[in-house]
Amino acid sequence: MVQANWLIFVAALLIGILVAYWVFVNGSKPARRDYRPDVLDEGATPAQRNQTLIDAPPAARFEGPVHIDPPAMAGTMAGIGELIAVAAQEEVDNLPPQQTPAPPASTKKASDAGNGKADDLRKIKGLGPKMLTLLHSLGITRYQQIASWTDADLDELDTKLGSFAGRPRRDSWVEQAKFLASGDTGGYEAKFGKL
Repeated sequence: MVQANWLIFVAALLIGILVAYWVFVNGSKPARRDYRPDVLDEGATPAQRNQTLIDAPPAARFEGPVHIDPPAMAGTMAGIGELIAVAAQEEVDNLPPQQTPAPPASTKKASDAGNGKADDLRKIKGLGPKMLTLLHSLGITRYQQIASWTDADLDELDTKLGSFAGRPRRDSWVEQAKFLASGDTGGYEAKFGKL
């Protein structure tokens, strides 16, 4: 049967190849797109700003607490850091009275100078809101406290600053605080710039 109709099979094969080629060529062309003007096109009207939304006050303001208590389930879900902290606190609590460590120097100075109205520590350049919150939690509220820091006090403070470690030395907080504590605004502005 193939030998008798071989010419028909060859013709059908050629027609099939031509149809497949035509579908492949025409099917791979991208679809035609209609022109749609954009706000960035020349002559188009500019995009409208929602000025009401821009000028509106923030919807919410969050001022987190200085101390956060762990949730009730923290004991059963505690991480290794919490377990170590609890064990260390138990060791300190079990020390005999003569071996109880002295409070840190910065805390002692904070309690000594804590009498009176707190100074605006934000005037110290390099001391932002997060650092201000941290210093207040450590009891540091006066320029005189910062002005009396020693190198040992700065080393101790660096252990509590995390990613901000080294900033008090880099930004000369002690020197700035000495000017501010003495009220020497002119000397401060000559060395550190406008308040």
